[in-house]
Amino acid sequence: MSDQDARALVAQLRDRRDQTVAAWAKAVAASLGGRASASELTTEFEPLFDAVLDGADSGRDSSGGDFDQARALLAEMSRSRAREGYSPTETAISIFSLKDAILAEVDTADAGALTSFLALSRVIDALGLFTFETYAEARNRIISEQGVELMELSTPVVKLWNGVVGVPLVGTLDSARTQVVTEKLLQALVDTGSEYAIIDITGVPAVDTQVAQHLLKTIVAARLMGAECIVSGIRPQIAQTIVALGIEFGDIVTKASLADALSLVISRSGGAPASRGVV
Repeated sequence: MSDQDARALVAQLRDRRDQTVAAWAKAVAASLGGRASASELTTEFEPLFDAVLDGADSGRDSSGGDFDQARALLAEMSRSRAREGYSPTETAISIFSLKDAILAEVDTADAGALTSFLALSRVIDALGLFTFETYAEARNRIISEQGVELMELSTPVVKLWNGVVGVPLVGTLDSARTQVVTEKLLQALVDTGSEYAIIDITGVPAVDTQVAQHLLKTIVAARLMGAECIVSGIRPQIAQTIVALGIEFGDIVTKASLADALSLVISRSGGAPASRGVV
């Protein structure tokens, strides 16, 4: 935006900065249904408004270096919106509403001013798309991190008593989750010096060949650490499935319930519950 009309529009908007930003913040606050006040948004929008005008005063290319500051502020705003649970629409409105606030300051009867506004509007559209893309990337990253955290929380390794740990599994057991189970179990064996590990699959809805292979890999890894593994929670339906699939557990001890597994470990170790905790 290097022509005279464009510079005149930027100068006009600078003069009307407070009014324009206030109108912008008010419109966005209304769309957010009280999740953010107009005064809070005004504080957030003022440096962004200045950065957009600085870029517009230097050039028309929204992807160029003239708008680096504006993009940096938008990226931070997008990440903040993603962390706070704003929807994509709410995030996009935060930038697209700027066009309406600017249009209210434009003399639409002036062809030069209107042309300059349309050019600036295209810049804001491009910045809005950048905002949406940054929001989507941040949201996907948050979802991925939450998935990992949930996976870790859903696979606790419990110290039942000295020398014995338990791994209660709930839900589907896939490759990624098995890796988490194996890592946590092996670390728990090192930290506690346990000789027995009870892997309870009462909460696993079904056992197929893949799930069985995952279990076997975990058990083999634990055995390499010197721990004997016992699989509990073998319900009748699961037992029939395992037989039908021809899955061989070899010399791995299996029990129908966690209570049976605990009784076996007590009889073998001669121990009694003395200390408990989640590793």
